[in-house]
Amino acid sequence: MILTTLKKKKETTSWTSQGRGGSALVVTTGIATWVVSLIISNAAKAIIDENGETAWILRFIFTILGYATVFLPCYVLIHLSQRHNLHTLGGCQWRLLRLILTGTTSEVVAETDISSARPSNTNVQSLYQKALSLFYCCAGLQVSYLLWGILQEKIMTREYIDGDKIERFTDSQFLVFVNRILAFLFSGIYLLLTHQNVHRTPLYKYSFCSVSNTLSSWCQYEALKFVSFPTQVLAKSAKVIPVMLMGKLVSRTQYKNYEYTTAVLISVGMTAFLLGSSGDKKGNNVTTVSGAVLLCGYLIFDSFTANWQSALFKEHKPSSVQMMCGVNLMSCLFTSASLIQQGGFFYSLSFAARHPIFIMDCLLTAISSASGQLFIFATISKFGPVVFTIIMTVRQGLSILLSCLLYQHHLSSLGILGVFIVFLAIFLRMYYAQQHRKRKREREDTICY
Repeated sequence: MILTTLKKKKETTSWTSQGRGGSALVVTTGIATWVVSLIISNAAKAIIDENGETAWILRFIFTILGYATVFLPCYVLIHLSQRHNLHTLGGCQWRLLRLILTGTTSEVVAETDISSARPSNTNVQSLYQKALSLFYCCAGLQVSYLLWGILQEKIMTREYIDGDKIERFTDSQFLVFVNRILAFLFSGIYLLLTHQNVHRTPLYKYSFCSVSNTLSSWCQYEALKFVSFPTQVLAKSAKVIPVMLMGKLVSRTQYKNYEYTTAVLISVGMTAFLLGSSGDKKGNNVTTVSGAVLLCGYLIFDSFTANWQSALFKEHKPSSVQMMCGVNLMSCLFTSASLIQQGGFFYSLSFAARHPIFIMDCLLTAISSASGQLFIFATISKFGPVVFTIIMTVRQGLSILLSCLLYQHHLSSLGILGVFIVFLAIFLRMYYAQQHRKRKREREDTICY
């Protein structure tokens, strides 16, 4: 027994020394990454004009380098912890490490599914209750995201006046940070007030979709400096086209005829819209290319986010709000580190001090975005993805209409026709997809009987 005790003490001492050595390596990695990022930043400044049309490339490089100073040290920490089983040790610091690696601070995770112990009340709801719930979700989504879209365009494209001084806000990263921290607080409070399944998703796995999610939002805000809001909304609607192309080239996915038809219709509608609104945004060819590249970046990062989150749902089965909380927690870490390095907090707070109305715009944008995410969760859980898609498609159309009315975007008859074709294609796609699923279920039922 004495030998066993001595052996355990020796192992604990060995693990502790390994932990100290690992901590030193993590700190060294962080410092080295920061120094390298400074060198790259200065080199980029020497090449790219900070006030030119392509200055967004410089800001993108700064953003990536800021994320790297958090991502790389954390990667080293996780690798060392998994290699030496540091997360199995006792103590507060090791419990935090266990949460990062396993998703829980407990060594033994209960297998009880809390949700199964609570009977669902959806089957006993009356028609009136369901209609009221649907109206509540629909109104919440429309108000949240219409307000978010209007304020987003105002902050990034309108001028703030302070006496004789007129200026525009330029730091997209700060807006992403404010949105993410409010979303984290909203989802965290929701988790504290409601019963949820046991969380089993390692926190570090949220970091991958967190980076892509923040970058997609960053591209979205930056794109508004080069293209109009209606163009951006329609570009989001056309996301199905690159998804289908990637599926065909990479996964050899087979698509139905209606999917090809609606994709072609969306392409035609987008082309008609762009030709019909070519005079809406002032600028040269560089401006047009910059806007197109940023919109493509948004679509790519957003597609990765959706696929990675889908994989996490299948593997670890977190609830939607747990996913929202985890992703936004990691996003807060990444964006805050990047803002500190770039001096973004100082610039943004100074801008807010000069223009108090900016504070209200910023907070309303963050609140509407965070509440919208909760309404997404509620709508999908109660009514399914089809109803949610219909509501959000209507919201996109209303967003374009409001943007044109409030900010005087010019749309010719050809542009209006293009918008109509895009939304017609989206509704046709949803209809035929629903019919296809219905026929498939009927065939399966026939085979069973």
